Amino acid sequence: MARTAFVNANEAIIVTDRDNAIVAVNPAFSELTGLGLNDVKSRSLETFSQLDLDAPGAPISKALQRRDRSKSQVRYRGHDGELYPGMLSIRRVRDAAGAVDHHVIVLSDLSAIPAHARHLNREVYFDALTGLPNLQLLTQLIEESIQHAEAQQRSLTLCALDIDHFKGINDRLGPQVGDALLAAFAQRVSHLLVGDDVLARTGGDEFVLLLHHDVDEAFFETLLAAIRQPLMIDKEGVHLSVSLGVTRYPSDHVQGDVLLRHANQAMYRAKQRGRDTFHFFDADQDRQIQVRHEQRQRFVEALAHGELCLYYQPQVNMASGEVIGVEALIRWQHPVKGLLSPACFLPIIEATPLEVDLGEWVMEQALRQLSAWQRRGMALPLSVNISPAHLLTHDFCPRLAALLKRYPEVPPSLLKLEVLESAAMHDVKLALARMTCCRALGVRFAIDDFGTGFSSLTHLRQLPVELIKIDQSFVRDMLSDADDMAIVESVIYMAKRFGRAMLAEGVESVAHAEALLALGCELAQGYGIARPMPADALCDWMAGWPSSTAWQALAGRD
Repeated sequence: MARTAFVNANEAIIVTDRDNAIVAVNPAFSELTGLGLNDVKSRSLETFSQLDLDAPGAPISKALQRRDRSKSQVRYRGHDGELYPGMLSIRRVRDAAGAVDHHVIVLSDLSAIPAHARHLNREVYFDALTGLPNLQLLTQLIEESIQHAEAQQRSLTLCALDIDHFKGINDRLGPQVGDALLAAFAQRVSHLLVGDDVLARTGGDEFVLLLHHDVDEAFFETLLAAIRQPLMIDKEGVHLSVSLGVTRYPSDHVQGDVLLRHANQAMYRAKQRGRDTFHFFDADQDRQIQVRHEQRQRFVEALAHGELCLYYQPQVNMASGEVIGVEALIRWQHPVKGLLSPACFLPIIEATPLEVDLGEWVMEQALRQLSAWQRRGMALPLSVNISPAHLLTHDFCPRLAALLKRYPEVPPSLLKLEVLESAAMHDVKLALARMTCCRALGVRFAIDDFGTGFSSLTHLRQLPVELIKIDQSFVRDMLSDADDMAIVESVIYMAKRFGRAMLAEGVESVAHAEALLALGCELAQGYGIARPMPADALCDWMAGWPSSTAWQALAGRD
């Protein structure tokens, strides 16, 4: 069996005696170099003209003095006389007494790339600093390795390594020492590899491991521990660590470029976990990320193609029956799914730049609607919700000022910006600066969903808001839940103490209104008054509101 494997192996195999003299070569070697055993017998590799051992890395003999396994980047002269890139893997074999008996050397052909590229210079495929395969060669090696893994029904592991805080080290020690560190790092990791494993350099301090054998978590722990050992540069020990991302084929059954992207994604997750650790790629999580990306792209299209619209919910004074304003609420008129509420799509764009894009669109649509109402003789205050990210952007005030100038017929006081309590409390100084600037333009503010965040009485006193909105989650159940009733009472008490008007959201019945009026809250909105509606329907609703018997009767009480 050993003889059959030696004769039929695809890789070139050379066997040397204890003194490194060649004693056997297999047919693959002869096919690769055009030389038979008689041409090379008794010669040492280091005097063998078919191999160019000037590639980075220690000479073979010195490498074997330090360890029983060694790998070196070489060039070999093919049967056509041209030099091609190769990987020389050497294993020292000992007898039962522990003495060196012979060496087994495998010459891997790294020129198994498109035929038109065989005559290109070495620099095209190898990193000049470390001598390692570069990204271009690595990409092709990954594809070949995938094909080999499929044919042999074997697994393949791809690891992305990024040296932690290398920029700071490079800035502190200088680029020359930085280059020396990268070369020493590459050599250290290379010495940890076995068989046909490949280390490539894909960027400044980014490397990739291509492993053709099964590895477990213990392997990565050992790898990280070895990397932590100080590297001696100019007699100074420098400590490095890496963030390591791992993915496996065929469990991660994708194309080579995607496999590499997945390894990099896992590496970034390792960085997020604190660095100097490893993280396995999660295919399910990646699918979720892809779905979320597609959803966001679809939202961008909706914003660009006019699929979004504003609905308007009236706000009334329950004590007088007067309509005191409306709140603009975003809706998505999806061509397939129909009318979608904010809960269906706002979570998709949360904490992304799309929040700002949507906020800008909402403010402009609100001003446009105010302008249309002005032309019809309606001067109705309009509230719009502003996300934390949008409010705290550096150019929020100038952009709002520019919008207001585009609609000079609209009094700025008709526009009211609602900010979440949590947004206002996140960065009070910055929020105060933004709100003060906007108030100078004539725009007013309200705090939305009050009671749901970590409110501060000091912050409430500082922030220039005219209105506090009591969150609907408390108002809706206040009649049946004593805790919710207590929260509503507390918010009303605080608002009165600080001289702020208050508005209750989620008012679903006259019974809610009666309870709120008894507590001293006169302003409200909710399904019991009116559901959000298109702008065209609002005028009809307002015309019919005075005939709402139950509500008008409530307003008529002393």
